[in-house]
Amino acid sequence: MLKLNLGGGKQKKEGYINIDIVTLPSVDIVHDLNNGIPFEDDTVDEVYSQHFLEHLPDTVKIMEEIYRVCKKDALVRIKVPYFKSIGAFKDPTHVSFFTERTFEYFDPTKIGELPEYNIKANFRTLKLTYIWSNKLIRFIPFKRFLLKYLWNIARTMYVELRVIK
Repeated sequence: MLKLNLGGGKQKKEGYINIDIVTLPSVDIVHDLNNGIPFEDDTVDEVYSQHFLEHLPDTVKIMEEIYRVCKKDALVRIKVPYFKSIGAFKDPTHVSFFTERTFEYFDPTKIGELPEYNIKANFRTLKLTYIWSNKLIRFIPFKRFLLKYLWNIARTMYVELRVIK
């Protein structure tokens, strides 16, 4: 199985090919992912990205690249700062922000609900969860309701996508 860890930096993910723009012992391939993913079409079984996509200026482009290199039914697992977290905005290198609806733009079943941008990627959301800012928050009832009204409850959003070809 071919698995990629995009923008892993210092975090070596075992069993994955780690790709990053910086040269580090943990990086297998040094490459600027703004210029695409250096793999052939339909060759990748799984993609993992943790706190990386927010550093890229073109979310559509990287999602289309992930789609291009992935095989049918490949799994894509992404962690990004939740748009209502302080961490999303305090880092000056963050140029993209993510909500619960961001990844719906890559799901053709949502056509009609969202504007059509002719995106060349087709994913289904399997899972969307949050990593809470405080461990005690997980015990609070109605967290998802509170997310609508309060900032900095969720630090990270985790999404699992299935590639549909």
